[in-house]
Amino acid sequence: MADTLVIVESPAKAKTIGKYLGRKYVVKASMGHVIDLPKSQLGVDIENNFSPKYITIRGKGNILKELKEASKKVKKVYLAADPDREGEAIAWHLQRALNIDEKEKCRVVFHEITKNAIQEAFKHPRTINYNLVDAQQARRVLDRLVGYKISPILWKKVKKGLSAGRVQSVAVKLIYDREKEIQNFVAEEFWTVTLHLESKGERFEAKFYGYDGKKIQLQSKEEVDELLANIKDQPIIISEIKKSERRRNPAPAFITSSLQQEAARKLNFKAAKTMQVAQQLYEGIELGKEGIVGLITYMRTDSTRVAQTARDEAKQYILDHYGSEYVSNVTKTEKKGNKTQDAHEAIRPTSVFRTPDSIKSYLSRDQYRLYRLIWERFVASQMAQAILDTMTVDMMVGDKKAIFRSTGSKVKFPGFMRLYIEGNDDNKKEEDKILPPLEEQEEVKLHKIEPEQHFTQPPPRYTEARLVKTMEELGIGRPSTYAPTIDTIQKRGYVKLEDKKFIPTELGVLVIELMKEFFPEILDVEFTAQMEDNLDQIEEGRLEWVNVIRHFYEDFEKRLNYAEKEMEEVEIKDELADEVCEKCGRPMVYKMGRYGKFLACSGFPECRNTKPIVKSLHVSCPKCGGEIVERKGKKRVFYGCSNYPNCDFISFDKPATRPCPKCGRLMIEKKSKKETVNECTYCNYKETIQ
Repeated sequence: MADTLVIVESPAKAKTIGKYLGRKYVVKASMGHVIDLPKSQLGVDIENNFSPKYITIRGKGNILKELKEASKKVKKVYLAADPDREGEAIAWHLQRALNIDEKEKCRVVFHEITKNAIQEAFKHPRTINYNLVDAQQARRVLDRLVGYKISPILWKKVKKGLSAGRVQSVAVKLIYDREKEIQNFVAEEFWTVTLHLESKGERFEAKFYGYDGKKIQLQSKEEVDELLANIKDQPIIISEIKKSERRRNPAPAFITSSLQQEAARKLNFKAAKTMQVAQQLYEGIELGKEGIVGLITYMRTDSTRVAQTARDEAKQYILDHYGSEYVSNVTKTEKKGNKTQDAHEAIRPTSVFRTPDSIKSYLSRDQYRLYRLIWERFVASQMAQAILDTMTVDMMVGDKKAIFRSTGSKVKFPGFMRLYIEGNDDNKKEEDKILPPLEEQEEVKLHKIEPEQHFTQPPPRYTEARLVKTMEELGIGRPSTYAPTIDTIQKRGYVKLEDKKFIPTELGVLVIELMKEFFPEILDVEFTAQMEDNLDQIEEGRLEWVNVIRHFYEDFEKRLNYAEKEMEEVEIKDELADEVCEKCGRPMVYKMGRYGKFLACSGFPECRNTKPIVKSLHVSCPKCGGEIVERKGKKRVFYGCSNYPNCDFISFDKPATRPCPKCGRLMIEKKSKKETVNECTYCNYKETIQ
């Protein structure tokens, strides 16, 4: 008979923990928060020290009732929600709902769901940390005041259904500002001059560097022509060769932001998907005879700190599989920024000996890919530096002593690069650039001179990875907020993704411009970062949460009153489409819905006709001969027949633009990192198109 109740957040976590604790413990899930602020009203008593009005969340009444009944049947209750502010708040709400004494050591915290970690955590329970609770409570109240006070003004003046979240607004502002930079960008001309050279039968290149040791950027064709005239028919002599050895350190183990960035670059995961899959790996996966096992440490963290036991394990694995020369001999010190809370370890596998391939059969494709990324990054972080041999060669040509420079490098010792190399936002691959064995004062042979005109490029639009990185650098939000923030600004229709890059919508631009005029502090990056710092200080017990909110609200209330009086009503006209309603003959217009744009009749509400926006591929349907069109589902793009529902053809692979040359049937595109292949759906004919 169980005499101890343990409450966690999810059924998966409950199942994993229950396995480690044994029969004397009954483990139940609260399914996240059971108590929160009401959705239908502000839920904050401004006149009474901003006191929150908490209620049982609709639909959670039976769960809370079940937990209360279970708590009466046991001698002890432990609250084991996630080890962060939100988890502490969940534990606090449960403590009060179950009438657990404030002085009771009922809170259990662990950062990985493994047998040793769980059993050790239950040996050291503690009381609820009210500083953590206050920090979370301050965030909720602050966000509620901003969202529930500004949004009604936007509904009244602009459009029903708009919102203005505290962190979300700053994220949209970043995308808005970048778009303005791009629009206002003035390209500047510059030139490169490349010499195609040969030495001892080997070809290599050198680019113009400058004159007489000074670096110069060629900015016009006249400057290029002058250079070409100066070096014409002149011998090309190697004036200086510099050889050096460069050491490269591995990237540290993942934190939340770097995991989201790397998963976006290498796996094409959205931030929300990364966190969803990471949660599954953290809470536990069924591994056959081994049972349910938590595979990674807690995935919401801003610290690269790694436990010594995990370091020792990694060292042993590297020694066994790569050799002693691959074991790092550098003492690793974690870099801590001034915004790093350092509450948890870095994200790492709970056991490095549980290799990705050894458990692949138990994981879904997404789970395997993300686990492999986390595992490889962690092991590489504990490996030796890579050593590269580099060579810089300067060649002097002509009377003006024009210098052309060639650089080369090759990996002398791969170190961590043998296992893992960090990605980048531009998907540039690093390759060895090996120069021939050159000598000083050697004259090299010229094959071709290649002058080329270029223009400076505007700053790139934000990808998810770039946006997360920027938010982290600026101190906007915290690890748990990046994914929901990015998800929300898309659902609200403030930004859209084109070619995996964010662009502000017309609605997003309008809202930001109104916010800039009437609520500039909400959009101010420094203000938002300072507020995050205040929340950290509340957590550390250095600030009172009510004082922080009161100080914010004094000016904010004045802004609200001013906006209510002075903000002019703005009419957003629907964009006309090139279609008419087949039901009433009136023109169709574009509307923004939860899953993006759709077509609706301009005669609404008299005519409620709507239909999805479809893009024709100009490819015939293999079933009925109709036209195949691109459609947007709730989760992904798919391809179907324009004659639906009379024809049920559907494909999740993009149909190729031409039929199979062998049998004339439909071909589909199959993409990999290396190439794109057209593959016949009938005779298996394949052709590489990229």
